[in-house]
Amino acid sequence: MKASEQYYLAYGHHFEIERQQAIDEGREIGDALDASYGKLAAMQPNDPQREEMAAAYLDEMVRQPLRADFPFVEPSTLPEIQKERPDANPTSKLPIPQTDLADKVYGAWLGRSAGCLLGQPIEGWRKDRIAGLLKETGNFPVHYYISSDIDPEIAKKYGVTNEGGSYGNDSVSWINNVKHMVEDDDMNYTIIGLAVVEKYGYGFSPDDVAETWLNLLPLLRTCTAERIAYRNLVNRMDPPHSAAYRNVYREWIGAQIRVDLYGYINPGNPVKAAEMAWRDASISHVKNGIYGAMWVAAMLAAAAVTDNRQDVIQAGLGQIPSHCRLAGDIRSVLLWYEELVPFDRVVERIHHKYDESNPHHWCHTISNAMIVAASLLYGEGELEATIGLAVLSGFDTDCNAATAGSIIGMQKGARALPEKWVKPLNDKIRSGVDGFGIVPLSELAGRTMKLIENNPYIEWMD
Repeated sequence: MKASEQYYLAYGHHFEIERQQAIDEGREIGDALDASYGKLAAMQPNDPQREEMAAAYLDEMVRQPLRADFPFVEPSTLPEIQKERPDANPTSKLPIPQTDLADKVYGAWLGRSAGCLLGQPIEGWRKDRIAGLLKETGNFPVHYYISSDIDPEIAKKYGVTNEGGSYGNDSVSWINNVKHMVEDDDMNYTIIGLAVVEKYGYGFSPDDVAETWLNLLPLLRTCTAERIAYRNLVNRMDPPHSAAYRNVYREWIGAQIRVDLYGYINPGNPVKAAEMAWRDASISHVKNGIYGAMWVAAMLAAAAVTDNRQDVIQAGLGQIPSHCRLAGDIRSVLLWYEELVPFDRVVERIHHKYDESNPHHWCHTISNAMIVAASLLYGEGELEATIGLAVLSGFDTDCNAATAGSIIGMQKGARALPEKWVKPLNDKIRSGVDGFGIVPLSELAGRTMKLIENNPYIEWMD
């Protein structure tokens, strides 16, 4: 295995993230643990004792109690989460019209693909580098996908090459190299969700999701929390233990990008969409890592029945604990929008609180969820503006643009999406999920509609 592939599986790489994660969670960290951290930080990476010491450090950190003054209430079990939802939580199903629903579902698949494709080639770039490239290539504000066919001096300045990629040759996703939606983990998991519900139905369990991963998704197609959970599952740890055991990435963005399908198949029912998202997220995440997934799925369920972006965001907040860190930060974004704070200033505030040069902040659920919320609000309901703002904001560009694009696609429907963002996809996507390969997006949307037609939790409008 290459060093980069071993990274997420080596405890010696994890202790710094664990320290930050434990502080986020409000854990008390005493002098003894501070001393252990100092010893680990001083050790050479190839020291044979480092791995054992790091594993012990991870185990000890999660045993620490929460501070008495920690102001948040953040459970991980579904009954406790539902107990902590806002008092005004909507529990009734919203009637949905059958007319145009298929177009909305197809639009969601297309919007998610378009956002992901826009953000993928610059994933990992910092905000200033992204803005610099786009300005110097005449694509600021964003009005099209990003190309590597640019002035050689500009390409050299920003490190634009046609080499590399995480998923094989076709993942060099500059638009001039693309013939279809390229493979990306953001899209693999949407397809995994489809496979789960097709096989196990609406009553699937976390164990069913885990089994689907092991059957259909190779280990090296996973990252961060998912790869740790995968390792734990192989070592016969069942959910939810698979999410918590030595998993320093337990509140990172992975679950938030996995659950769009559950929103797609529960139009008008944010409660059921969030519950299904919990079942998926709980195999690899805890607390805010789970809440991000529930928030996104609920938003997509609401997006099928309303064009009001604030209502959509509130529908997501209605399914997660009122007094969690994620809810507080999303409410801040809503408040800034209501106070007419300019978008650039909103992004500055997000970057002031979360440091994109810190891997823990860059890939965390909350920092990226704030960008999704801001992009939805300030994008004014248009796909181009929304995914463009998501990418310009930095942090996890392909994840955030994919989620925001998915929601706008669901609201507007495929027919209303601009051709310049849809046509390059050629209605096809390459998947790393076994049994799918290169498949038409319209076929995936059609299979999604078949699930909706058999959904016992939908209230159809007469």
